[in-house]
Amino acid sequence: MQAGESVRRQRGFTYLGVLFLMVLMGLGLAGAGQTWSIASQRSRERQLLWVGTQYARAIRSYYDQSTGVKQYPTKLEDLVEDQRFTEPKHHLRQLYLDPVTQQPFEVILAPDGRIGGVHSHSDDTPLKQAEFPQRWKDFKGAGHYSDWLFKATEPANNQPKAAAPKAGPLAPSIRPRPPSAG
Repeated sequence: MQAGESVRRQRGFTYLGVLFLMVLMGLGLAGAGQTWSIASQRSRERQLLWVGTQYARAIRSYYDQSTGVKQYPTKLEDLVEDQRFTEPKHHLRQLYLDPVTQQPFEVILAPDGRIGGVHSHSDDTPLKQAEFPQRWKDFKGAGHYSDWLFKATEPANNQPKAAAPKAGPLAPSIRPRPPSAG
């Protein structure tokens, strides 16, 4: 009877060993899944910053190339094909989806009721909280992706000009020493 008991004990230890190994593998896979999820979110954030910047630049280009009274576009499609000219202009190659939600961007209306910018619909919390490009410095500490507002900046001629720096000497002047009395 002892030989049979020994075999059952060995099976029990083997069974426990396999269970322990399965638990370790599950923990490892969970950690890898979380790491992949964070990497994926960071990638979507980088894409959102790039696409949002493209929209802001295209809106600014549309505004700057207006003849007569400066205007923002009435619809996003106008950025892809600007029909205000004899030969259509393309301020944006295509309409991009929001990389976070995979839906069209929400538009931000300018004071004239036209499109002055875009933003995401997502209320998820961004991982990136600091070190944004100067243009998007207001994104620092934003609670949601929808707080990242990609707006065309105000025209340069409406901003006060900084005073030009005063010209100074390019090299320190060298003066001869007076002869020492002596």
